[in-house]
Amino acid sequence: MTTQPMPSAGSAGSAGGRGADAGFAAVYAAHYDPMIRLAGLTTGDLAAAEDIVQDAFVALYRRWPDVDEPAAWLRRVVANRSTSWLRRRMVARRHAGRHPAGPEVAPPPAAEDGAVRAALARLSARQRAAVFLRFYLDLSEAEIAVTLACRPGTVKSLLHRALRVLREVLDAD
Repeated sequence: MTTQPMPSAGSAGSAGGRGADAGFAAVYAAHYDPMIRLAGLTTGDLAAAEDIVQDAFVALYRRWPDVDEPAAWLRRVVANRSTSWLRRRMVARRHAGRHPAGPEVAPPPAAEDGAVRAALARLSARQRAAVFLRFYLDLSEAEIAVTLACRPGTVKSLLHRALRVLREVLDAD
């Protein structure tokens, strides 16, 4: 995945000065791709993931002086916006008379990836987000709890159930 160009510095004047712009640029470069992966894994839609992440970075830029931990703030915002996107999608499908389906999964580049993607598609959005945050971003249960706005015990439960489903699906193949 390639990193998108950073939004122009002149679009939100509240971040204040060159030092803030340089700090924001460093955060953008370091966290754009992982946030796209988080949103993409949660929503199952790359275009929606890119929109969600771009909106999150715009919101971060506007609040830059007030955010103490930008990486944690971004994870929380991206997770929340991804969940909101899924809810809106389910409501739209319900009103359109369609049955809600699982997330759309892009075709994998390799056979092994296909099995893992199919197994991940069987998880709920919160379980996928918890698995991604734990095993891809290597966050602690406490950090995941903050990101998903739940208790650490809930994170343990989400991970336990997700890993059980993944084992069942992957061992069956």
